[in-house]
Amino acid sequence: MQADNELPYGVNVQTPSVARMYDHLLDGKDNFAADRAACDHLLQQVPSMKHLALNNREFLRRVVRVIAEDYGIRQFIDHGSGLPTQDNVHEIAQRVDPSSRVVYVDTDPIVRSVGGALLETNDRTAVLQADMRDTEEIFGSEPVTRLIDFRQPVAALFVSVLHCIPDDDRPLELIRRVRSRLASGSIMVICQLVSESRQVRDGVSEFMNRETRGHWGRVRTQADVQGYFRDSDLTLLDPGLVEVSRWRPAETAAAPPQRSFEWEEFGGAGLVG
Repeated sequence: MQADNELPYGVNVQTPSVARMYDHLLDGKDNFAADRAACDHLLQQVPSMKHLALNNREFLRRVVRVIAEDYGIRQFIDHGSGLPTQDNVHEIAQRVDPSSRVVYVDTDPIVRSVGGALLETNDRTAVLQADMRDTEEIFGSEPVTRLIDFRQPVAALFVSVLHCIPDDDRPLELIRRVRSRLASGSIMVICQLVSESRQVRDGVSEFMNRETRGHWGRVRTQADVQGYFRDSDLTLLDPGLVEVSRWRPAETAAAPPQRSFEWEEFGGAGLVG
């Protein structure tokens, strides 16, 4: 665990962070007592949360490999990337082609601190501390303008992050803004927490908004995610929109199956025409 005297400016260890909670669920070390306590309380409401997080990470690994191997894309912008763990986007993409370039975007200062330290020797990868809703700031930033050529296809990743955006901030408009910047042949990867149970949606969203002091949006429905793709004119890649462990599953699953489905991570990948 990180010591308080090593923290970057702006970190409040008393308020749980979504990025650090996710890190704890993935058995990471860059989290604090408040993050772990929030995870414990959340697991009481949705016991499948840890398995869901592990399966979501496996989905990220698979989709990046497919994008790099099958579609030849060598540029990635990972919105709301969270803390580094094993097999990050740049590691997967650069195994396919060492020239692959990746920009990670997250608002949590610990992500910038930890990620930046890990990437000091990798000149094709950068971490940008920014709010993923600030498309103009992100696309005009030094790391993006240095590493990403928007005349060529780009993979824009929104993996398990849109549930952090309130309805008032219009996540669909964010998807449309980013899509409008991407060249034909680009791919957008979008998934988020969904539940068809209003009790789960309301209960988890209320809990997370309270714990994170408003740094949360809401659990949505499958229909909401379907709208992200349909209303942004993205052409779905096979197998369409699914619970993410069913998106081109590996022959041998590295993560345990989700035991229950109070909620699920739902989404897929869409091609920019």
